[in-house]
Amino acid sequence: MTKLAVVTGASSGIGKAITEKLLFLGYEVVGISRSIEKKSFESSAFRAIQADLSNKKETYALCEKLKKEPIHILINAAGFGAFAPHEELSVQTITQMTFLNLTAPMLLTNATLRSLKKESGYLININSIEALRASKFAGVYSATKAGLKAFGDSLFEETRKSKLSITNINPDMTESAFYDTLRFETSSKENEKLFARDIADAVAHILSMRKGAVVSEYTIRSLHFGIQKKK
Repeated sequence: MTKLAVVTGASSGIGKAITEKLLFLGYEVVGISRSIEKKSFESSAFRAIQADLSNKKETYALCEKLKKEPIHILINAAGFGAFAPHEELSVQTITQMTFLNLTAPMLLTNATLRSLKKESGYLININSIEALRASKFAGVYSATKAGLKAFGDSLFEETRKSKLSITNINPDMTESAFYDTLRFETSSKENEKLFARDIADAVAHILSMRKGAVVSEYTIRSLHFGIQKKK
């Protein structure tokens, strides 16, 4: 029987690369984002659900829908960042970032946890290197990612008597649409950035391991550091 995976943020970047990898590995995948469509992936094993995970009403409705599914893998990959002096962030930006990056993953996990435990499945949170360090102009973003990491760590301890595997993945700067609206971006040099496929490969590695062993923390860094301001 084909196992079911749910990936948020599946229309671009890390979420898209993970979705492609899971389909290649033979999973049925439900991809979730605001703009995703069935034709986004050329696979009969792919299903699309359009939902804005920064919107409470849409997230609540999605949770009710997912409660009915036999989910084996949940990957929380959706998120966005805004980087500026804290007093310059709007109330809307702070609220949306907190809900999308932290509250929505906790709600989706709440909705799917019974199924994940029953299926002896996997919960994988795509955090950020910012969950592990403090950077200026990143207060809210870092707080949401550190919060998601703390949630995953706590849930790992809570569910250790089950056969659920829980992993926090903390990627460094990864080339993706994440930076489209920001004033900086990844370096143009390949050894100074990560690619979305690097994180997808990490997911494949996690899924390939003996079920009795869990990589609870998976931090991925570029070999060299690079960042560049946009012109």
